[in-house]
Amino acid sequence: MDQSAAGPGTDRRALAAASVTVALWASAFVSIRSAAAHYDPGALALGRLLTASVALGVVLLVKRVPFPPRQAWPGILASGVLWFGLYMVALNWGEQGVDAGTAAMIVNIGPIVIALLGGWLLKEGFPPTLMAGMAVSFAGAVVVGLSTSKGDSSSLAGVLLCLLAALTYGAGVVSQKPALRHASPIQVTTYGCFVGTAVTLPFAWQLVSQLPQAPLSATLNMLYLGLFPTALAFTTWTYALSRTTAGKMGATTYAVPAVVVLFAWIVLDEIPGWLTLLGGAICLAGVAVSRRRPAAKPADAPVPRKA
Repeated sequence: MDQSAAGPGTDRRALAAASVTVALWASAFVSIRSAAAHYDPGALALGRLLTASVALGVVLLVKRVPFPPRQAWPGILASGVLWFGLYMVALNWGEQGVDAGTAAMIVNIGPIVIALLGGWLLKEGFPPTLMAGMAVSFAGAVVVGLSTSKGDSSSLAGVLLCLLAALTYGAGVVSQKPALRHASPIQVTTYGCFVGTAVTLPFAWQLVSQLPQAPLSATLNMLYLGLFPTALAFTTWTYALSRTTAGKMGATTYAVPAVVVLFAWIVLDEIPGWLTLLGGAICLAGVAVSRRRPAAKPADAPVPRKA
């Protein structure tokens, strides 16, 4: 299933799929702002994952997708527990103790974790263009974070939870890559989502008790989070991941802060300052650098034959 070594045409399809993921994950921040005011972190994560599980389960039934092979299950279980489960709860919970700008800066350690683990465990190496692009993008993410930070004092628990979210995100992505050698993107996404839902089931009572009290807008935002930033975006993510390296995919997510700024401008009428716009531009520039192909080595000149 893994086609990471495929040609340029495949890479364009992977980039298109990654672009869909980036746009939907960026839109999630806008929806979380509404839903998180009425749902606790665990309840919101469970509601989001339940919605995604139902949608993806229907797709499995309609398309008659077979059960993943045994070789794919270690990666599916690891990504389901770490990324679908722990990451979503830790991030929702951590943002209660830190402001959005601080959370964004900490969570953006995730792509660096992906590049380091991918280079070491997946033998992807450490291409200079990738590492340079990630350094540029991380600097841009820091600028965006500083420009949107409210300057409030951050709690130690909130910082540690956001750090846990970054680490579980990075480890979850690296866990997915080997699974895609044996299973399709829809299998890896769907069964990983099922695992994440099972991990968050302890919050079921919270969800049941808060659901009748939450306004319709908050519940609709939770459903949106499950259908689009989770069910659809995680599927396009695994599709793209199966066709490129984990490091490059992680670097692509540095475009999210720039797109969040744009969405907040359009949807929430939050006019960004010049520093925020500069940080977003730096993020996009870093992504462009990380996606560049290394320059081809010039072919050796032919040796003239003796007469």
